[in-house]
Amino acid sequence: MTATPESPEFFPSGARVAVLTTEPLDRFLDYKAPEDGCFLGAFVEVPLGPRKVIGVVWGPGAGDFDFAKLRRVIRVLDLAPMRGEMREFLTRAGAYTLTPLSMMLRLATRAPGLADPPSMRKVLRRGSSDPDRMTDARARVLDVMDEFEGSSFTPKELSDLAGVTPSVVKGLVKQGAIAEVEAPRDSAFPTLDPTLPGKTLSEDQAAAAAALEEGVMSGKYGTTLLKGVTGSGKTEVYLEAVAACLKKGRQALVLLPEIALTAEFLKRVEARFGALPAEWHSGVTMTERRRVWRMVGQGGAQLVIGARSALFLPYRDLGLIIIDEEHDTSYKQDEGVLYNARDLAVWRASLNSAQVVLASATPSLETWVNAEAGKYRRLDLKSRFGASVLPTMKAVDMRNEELLPSTWISPTLKQAIKLRLERGEQSLLFLNRRGFAPVTICRACGTQVSCDHCDARMVEHRFMNQLLCHQCGATKPVPKECPSCGVEGKMAPVGPGIERLAEEAAALFPDARIAVLSSDLFGSARALKARIEEIGKGEADIILGTQLVAKGHNFPLLTLVGVIDADLGLQGSDLRAGERTFQLMRQVAGRAGRAERQGEALMQSFQPEHPVIRAILSGDEEEFWRAEAQQRQEAGVPPYGRMAGIILSGTDLAQVFDLGNALARNDRPLREINAMVYGPAPAPIARVRGRHRVRLLIKAAKGAPLQEAISRWIAPARLAGDLRLNVDIDPQNFF
Repeated sequence: MTATPESPEFFPSGARVAVLTTEPLDRFLDYKAPEDGCFLGAFVEVPLGPRKVIGVVWGPGAGDFDFAKLRRVIRVLDLAPMRGEMREFLTRAGAYTLTPLSMMLRLATRAPGLADPPSMRKVLRRGSSDPDRMTDARARVLDVMDEFEGSSFTPKELSDLAGVTPSVVKGLVKQGAIAEVEAPRDSAFPTLDPTLPGKTLSEDQAAAAAALEEGVMSGKYGTTLLKGVTGSGKTEVYLEAVAACLKKGRQALVLLPEIALTAEFLKRVEARFGALPAEWHSGVTMTERRRVWRMVGQGGAQLVIGARSALFLPYRDLGLIIIDEEHDTSYKQDEGVLYNARDLAVWRASLNSAQVVLASATPSLETWVNAEAGKYRRLDLKSRFGASVLPTMKAVDMRNEELLPSTWISPTLKQAIKLRLERGEQSLLFLNRRGFAPVTICRACGTQVSCDHCDARMVEHRFMNQLLCHQCGATKPVPKECPSCGVEGKMAPVGPGIERLAEEAAALFPDARIAVLSSDLFGSARALKARIEEIGKGEADIILGTQLVAKGHNFPLLTLVGVIDADLGLQGSDLRAGERTFQLMRQVAGRAGRAERQGEALMQSFQPEHPVIRAILSGDEEEFWRAEAQQRQEAGVPPYGRMAGIILSGTDLAQVFDLGNALARNDRPLREINAMVYGPAPAPIARVRGRHRVRLLIKAAKGAPLQEAISRWIAPARLAGDLRLNVDIDPQNFF
C-alpha cells in the first residue's frame, strides 16, 4: 500500500520523528518533521551540530527530549523512501552481527551524491569519428569507452580509468572521437526482454529451470540449492529463473564471487535479454554507483549483477537472489561490518517474499546440511552440458617422483604437458600461492625477512622486484645482504610461488606461450578481464594460476589441469580446511575438458591416502559431505553448533591481553547459556599494521541465544586509548 498524507506512515509538519543517521551515535535522534511533513522511511537532511547529515525517518520520536529544543528536518531528499522490509532487514542483520544500526545504514547508502537534486550534466560518450592520429594514450581512452559500451563518463572519470591526462580527453572531444552531450545525471537502465529465447536446455536442465520458474512465479519465499557438476550449465538454468522474475515485473539480483568473472557473465546476460544490466562492484565508477543506487530504488534497474554489497541496495520489489558459487569465501566480509552475504541473502529474501538460488558444484557444508534437512529444496544437474564430459582425476604420488632441487613439476606432469603441447591443447598449472617465494632466508644465519609492521614473512614478488607483505601491503626491496648478520650473497628464496613456477615452466618448455593469472600481476580488473579473454581464444599454451582460475572461467582448449601442491590447504587447524581443499580441487579440476575434448586432472600429493584427497579422486561427494558432517556434529561446531570470534587489537600488547584476560575471567553471561570461552591467545598472525591482535573463541549449542549473551558480556568492557574489540559471528577464518 502506498503511503498518503492521511496514512499512519505520514508525519505532518512539526511532528516528532526519530531519524537514524550514519554517524556513529548508536541511537536515534528526534527532530521536528519539515513544513510539508514526511513519510516513514524518507531520506532526509538534518542538522547535527554545525553540520548537515543524511538520515532516514525510522518512526515516531521517542519523546525523551524537550520538544521546544528540537531542531527541524531541513528537507526531504528526492529519493525513493526506504521500504519497511529494508528497515527490518538492516535491523535484523545488525542484531545478528552485533553491528550498530548506524553502521548498517552506512552500508546501505554507499553511493556518492545522494543528497544532490536531479539535474542535467555534460557527459562524454563515444563519438562517430576516429582521431586523425592515434597515440597510445588516445587508444587507451577509446578502449575504455568500448569496454563500457553505452556508458557515460565525466571527463575526470574517463581520464582516470584510461590513466591519461585530461588534455588527451579534451583533444579527442575536439576531433569528434568523443561526443559531449547533455544528459540526466541519473537515467533508467535499458529494458531487458525476458521473452527472448535462451539456449536449448538438456532434459535435466529444463526440469531444474521449470522448478525454479515455478518458485519465482509463486511469489513466495523459498531457497533452492542448484547443485551441478562443473560445466553442467547452471548459469543457463538460473537465467531462466531470472527471465521468469522479470516477466513477473519484479527485480532480480545475481551475486558473483569475483569481479573478474563479470565481463564474460555480462555478455551471456546481454545475449539472453538483449541489453546490459546494472553492475555494482568496486570496478564501477562513482557516477555509475549513484545511478545504480537511485534506479534500483525507483525500479529503473530490473537486474543487478554485483559483489556481496549489492545485497544492501534499496530494491523496490526484489523477487529473486542468485548466489553463484555460493561456497566461495569471498561472500564473507572480514572488515568493517562482519557479515556473510549468503546467509543474509536468505533473510532478505524471506522479508521480500522472494526466491533464493544457491548455485555451486561444491556447496558449503552449511548449505548441504540445510538441503539434507529439507530446509532448502535441492536440484541436481548430474552431467555436463553438450558433448563435454567430466575430466579423469589422478593423484601423482610425489614420494615416487624424482625431482631436482628447487623444482616442483613432476616428471609425470611434465610428460602430460608435453603431450598437450603436441596436440595444440592448453594446460593449467595451479598453485594457490602468490608471488615468487613465500620465504626469503639468510643461508648464513637463518634469518627470515619479516614485515616491520606485521608478524608475517614477506613474500618475494620477482616480477615487481620487491618483497611484499600480504597482510598490510608494505614493500621492501629484495635485500642483497642479510639485514641481521650483514653477510652478502646469502639471501635465498625458499618454497614455490606462482611466479617461481612460471620460471620453471618457461625453462622446461621454452617454446610454449605462458600466461600467469594472479590478482597482483594486473593493474586493473579491466586488464585481467582482457587477459582471460585472450587465453579463452587460445593465445596461451600453459596457464599458471592461483585461486583466481578456479572461479567459473571457460577455456575451450584446456584439457589438462595440474595441481602442484594438493596438500597445501590440508595444513593448519582450520575446522573447514578439508571442506575448502575439497571444493577448491574439484573446482580447479573442473576447468579441464569443457568442450568436446576429454580432460584430465593430475594432483601432486605427498599423502594421496589422505581422506580428503581420496574423496576428491573418487568423486563420491555425498560420502565426503556425510563424513565431514559427522565429524562436525560430534565436535559440536557449525553447522551443528554456534561459534563467535572476539578480536581484540591495539598497539600495546600488554593492554590488549589485559582486556582479553578480564573478559575471560568475567564470562558469567556466557556460562549462563552453557557457552565455552577459549583464550585469550595471540591470533595466528599476531600483529598486523603495527597492531597486536588477540583472539577469544566462543562455542555454544546451536539453539543458544549467543548474541544476547555476548552483548551482556562485552558491555562492561572499557576500550581505552586505541583498543578495539570486534565480534565475528560465525567466523569463516581464525586469523
